[in-house]
Amino acid sequence: MTEAEATPRTGKRVLLAKPRGYCAGVDRAVQTVEEALKLYGAPIYVRKQIVHNKHVVQTLEAQGAIFVEENEEVPEGSTVIFSAHGVAPEVYEQAKARSLKAIDATCPLVTKVHHEAKRFAAEDYDILLIGHEGHEEVIGTAGEAPAHIQLVDGPDGADKVTVRDPEKVVWLSQTTLSVDETLETVARLKQRLPLLQSPPSDDICYATSNRQHVVKEIAADCDVVIVVGSTNSSNSVRLVEVALDAGARAGHLVDFAHEIDDAWLEGATTVGLTSGASVPDDLVQEVLAYLAARGFGDVEEITTANERLTFSLPQELKRDMKAAAARG
Repeated sequence: MTEAEATPRTGKRVLLAKPRGYCAGVDRAVQTVEEALKLYGAPIYVRKQIVHNKHVVQTLEAQGAIFVEENEEVPEGSTVIFSAHGVAPEVYEQAKARSLKAIDATCPLVTKVHHEAKRFAAEDYDILLIGHEGHEEVIGTAGEAPAHIQLVDGPDGADKVTVRDPEKVVWLSQTTLSVDETLETVARLKQRLPLLQSPPSDDICYATSNRQHVVKEIAADCDVVIVVGSTNSSNSVRLVEVALDAGARAGHLVDFAHEIDDAWLEGATTVGLTSGASVPDDLVQEVLAYLAARGFGDVEEITTANERLTFSLPQELKRDMKAAAARG
């Protein structure tokens, strides 16, 4: 240990995680709603929350987006956008039956899992889908091949699995899970099913993995880790869990800076700060300002990866935007 490391820091500081906030799939989904509002005019209907973030939903509502739970709530012939979490095939059929103009804002990394589910089902595999029961992404993926897919909700769920042929079984996963918990679940499954196959490529998305990795790097140095994100955001909730597992003394999830309890900061010298993949960075900046006002003015950004991935807008929207541009 160097002398600098051995000397306790007296100043209050923030360890700011990077990467944090918006991932490519969220950016694309939010942009899809914004561009649709510009192109077609309000109202634009969105089935479910476009992404799991309270602030984003409120902002888009103010611009003219109307969020609904099901297609039946959308007036016939209107435009509906499907959220970043993906939908089952029957949702497309329902939209067609109501003559809705459907724009699919499903994250391409979720679409990849859907394709894997269809392919393995076509080859008559039993598919073990690791994920959280009731999550929109899980419902959408399971809907691709309901006769072949069974949900495994965490390591303990592995003990309840039954398959037709232990030599013909594969696991897939929700994209926003804890990396470590998923690996633990797979290990438990393999104890019972040694020939369990893995997906052709990792299902947990790069952004989820990256955000968890940097939190692991900073957690042990933090008295408290604050994660900006909504309670229905799976990847945001996981970040708090990862921080605590990696040695943070405390961890809290907040949507906005004003939700921070000053009691969390009492006696703290180091605060870790990150945000879920559906969180715009201005919310993080507001938390930084809040912390600075309470003496945490020394901010050190800890970077473990640089993300450059981008996704193009849905084809149906791009086609209409191009046609509109050509008309002048």
